[in-house]
Amino acid sequence: MRSREDGNGEWGDNEPHLSAFPPEDGWRHLSLRGSAGPVPRARDFTRQVLLEWGWLPEADPQQREATENVLLVVSELVTNAVLHAGGADALRLRRKATVLRVEVEDSGHGEPAPRTPHRAGRPGGHGMFIVQRLSLDWGVRRTADRPGKTVWAELPAPERPTQPE
Repeated sequence: MRSREDGNGEWGDNEPHLSAFPPEDGWRHLSLRGSAGPVPRARDFTRQVLLEWGWLPEADPQQREATENVLLVVSELVTNAVLHAGGADALRLRRKATVLRVEVEDSGHGEPAPRTPHRAGRPGGHGMFIVQRLSLDWGVRRTADRPGKTVWAELPAPERPTQPE
């Protein structure tokens, strides 16, 4: 599913720059502007956040799959910003009870879209197809006060193991 946000979504899209918020709000922020190796840096940051949130170490196959999907989507969104938008400026992660939101901010003007028709054997062009397949929803948000965009994806959070009674 692909959608476009108008800035009035439930995720607080009209909030000021998110790095100013304390960690208790559920957001984690990493500046990537001008950094060397933004994809591994983003993956390492995401692993650390998932560890903090109790996703790591993975307790079961469902949690392992959810973690791998998040890391793959982060990699694909940051790579897409590097290849097509002049670089990724920031990565933001936010969790809610059943959903994890990944946002990658860049200064590019293009509009990401899965390559259609998708051909698995063709080199390149698979990033947004992967994001689309692994995400519950994804889209692009633009802001009027600066150039560029935020590409976001929402993924299912792993179910919490039930505690024995």
